Amino acid sequence: MKTLIKLSVFFGIILFSSSLQSSELTQDFKNPSFSGNGYSNHVLSIQQLEHQRKQKIKEDKEAAERQAKRDEDNKTINRFIANVESRIYANLSKQLVDNMFSDTGQNSGTAEIEGAQIVWTKDTDLGTINITITAEDGTVTTLTVPIGDFGF
Repeated sequence: MKTLIKLSVFFGIILFSSSLQSSELTQDFKNPSFSGNGYSNHVLSIQQLEHQRKQKIKEDKEAAERQAKRDEDNKTINRFIANVESRIYANLSKQLVDNMFSDTGQNSGTAEIEGAQIVWTKDTDLGTINITITAEDGTVTTLTVPIGDFGF
């Protein structure tokens, strides 16, 4: 009986082992840096992330500079200076216009403001005043204004 059990166990092992199959064990890395599969996509993704981060840093720096400029311009003293400057230019332009339209016999005049040359001439025959403004860069602007009532 013992030999019969031994024989049945032996044949069972042989039958069981013949039905088993084995395969080769392989180990694959999931990271494309190690496996090489999808490596170009992996590198591209990393480069895109680096580029986006550098771009974000650059944009943040530019935004901070713009904010600092706005803060500087909005200081009380700077607003005061801009207001005074505006009033001075308004007064100068009023004086220039008063001279152009006055009947004092003056038919021309010149002024220079921040490098721009302003020349005006009164043409009594045509009833117009010609104003020529030449900027520092050479840009010329010409205005022709009628003299007299505008009839509004």
